[in-house]
Amino acid sequence: MKKIFAFLTVALMAISTFSLQSCDDDDNEVAVPGYALVTVKPNVVGGSFVMQFSDSLQVMASNMTLSPFGDKEVRALIAYTSPEGIQQGEMPRVHVLWMDSVMTKPVADNLGENGNKDKYGDEPIEVVNSWETVAEDGYLTIRFRGYWGDLSKAHAINLVHRTDANQPYLLHLYHDNKDDEGKIVADGLVAFRLPAAFNEGEKPITITLQYESYSGKLKTVDFKYIPRKD
Repeated sequence: MKKIFAFLTVALMAISTFSLQSCDDDDNEVAVPGYALVTVKPNVVGGSFVMQFSDSLQVMASNMTLSPFGDKEVRALIAYTSPEGIQQGEMPRVHVLWMDSVMTKPVADNLGENGNKDKYGDEPIEVVNSWETVAEDGYLTIRFRGYWGDLSKAHAINLVHRTDANQPYLLHLYHDNKDDEGKIVADGLVAFRLPAAFNEGEKPITITLQYESYSGKLKTVDFKYIPRKD
């Protein structure tokens, strides 16, 4: 959790810095960066890697050879610019300005409604409607918001496939605040690798995410998802 909050702070600082640079001097051309949530996929042959920008687009880094995450596949946030001189037929390349991993974890075991609450917590949480909250490329990535008493305290966020419910693609987000109650509002970012059952078909599916909100109501969010094939 410390890394998530630290990263979001750094990301905001970076965005502010680039914005200032582009406005300080109208006579100088400054490459405006783009920001993306990607899947970093290592290639075991030679240690190179690709970045999955969307369900249909893969790119390579023009200024990096090895993945900073070794042979691990992770979700990551990047800032990038587009370099010149790409030859026709080559895989698209971007110049990576910075890259930081998103906490990436598997979906937790389903223990039934009461068992899930006992193990994973039943404190409320909010899912933020933002570009980082997306289902793609085998992952559900969620920007969440909650209350903290101390930002140095770790909370636990888990996602469960509710196979006991009468919906094949129902996921429930659980929050355990570890007895850290307070009034500090903070966001975090987490990515969950979707179960194999979500990638079995060929056609897009609808994933339903549910969670206990601070309003006291069970909220749901639907995602259109294209099954990953690789």
